[in-house]
Amino acid sequence: MTKKPLNYSDYLKLEDILNSQELKSAERGVPAHDEMLFIIIHQVYELWFKQVIHELNSVLDIFGKRSVVESDVSLAVARLDRIIEIQKILIDQVRVLETMTAMDFLEFRDDLFPSSGFQSAQFRLLENKLGLPKGNRINYGKEDYKTAIINKEKEQVERSESERSLFELLENWLERTPFLSFEGFDFWEQYSEAVRSMLAKEKEVIKSNPNYSDSEIEYHLIEHQRAVDSFEAMIDPKKHDQLVKKNKKRLSHKATQAALLIFLYREEPILYSPFNFLSRLMDMDELFTTWRQRHALMVRRMIGAKIGTGGSSGHAYLQATAERYKVFTELADLSTFFIPRSALPELPEHIKQNLGYHFKS
Repeated sequence: MTKKPLNYSDYLKLEDILNSQELKSAERGVPAHDEMLFIIIHQVYELWFKQVIHELNSVLDIFGKRSVVESDVSLAVARLDRIIEIQKILIDQVRVLETMTAMDFLEFRDDLFPSSGFQSAQFRLLENKLGLPKGNRINYGKEDYKTAIINKEKEQVERSESERSLFELLENWLERTPFLSFEGFDFWEQYSEAVRSMLAKEKEVIKSNPNYSDSEIEYHLIEHQRAVDSFEAMIDPKKHDQLVKKNKKRLSHKATQAALLIFLYREEPILYSPFNFLSRLMDMDELFTTWRQRHALMVRRMIGAKIGTGGSSGHAYLQATAERYKVFTELADLSTFFIPRSALPELPEHIKQNLGYHFKS
């Protein structure tokens, strides 16, 4: 039997895709021109979400292994690079949607009730896979966030809550980093001495600055002491653990140490890929925040202070998620404790050699 040649349309299921835009406004006999744009924009979003989840699952598989070799970290970086490029497209799509005016949207907005983008199961799934804590979520009205999701998709989202997230896998991987202290070199002790020396010099600069008045010197010394206290809390395991118990920190003390070392010595060959991986996580976090903020601003322009079609508080809800739905902020916060390269503890030669090639975490 001769196999039918594959053609472009059949391979992409174009007949199904291109005939899946059903205008609700047309059902009442007054089709709204811009509803077509509205539908296609959101269908494209969902397709991109599917691709992002596909790439993210690959990264989860890599870091779910007992041993993660350097080449796998590089592959994970490549997957995250693809996600980041998709995120940029998601943000740009808001500009396309903004070509629709608020009054044009009102031509069909009432036809959308009670559907809402809040009901996107794929995006909720994506948030859980990244590691958004359930306690950080803003309820859908007064209900759990899953209430708005249809039953079939809700089961998948519920399962993802108990699965290991990228944040958890990242923490476990960082905790297994083998070069925090070995063969007579204690990075943490030497780094702490370097930071304390830097802070002491900064204090003297404040006290001897001829351009400061007495009140300004007092103010800056108070701010400086806060930085000192913050650092001492960060290097003390017991103090750090207390912050974790109070939900003021998520990353363990050991994982925090490892991440900081990777940032500080990122030019060492074996730390280059881990540094890129941590950087991509921060990039991804920032881009999702940017997308949420752009979405919130667009909604404000479209509906003002009205409630969302799904019953949420509209703009206020979206703006709140932009502030709270961040996963990897603790990585970005580590820059508080960076010191000049010239002040970094010099790594012994035998350790530099060990950092030159592959390791297994």
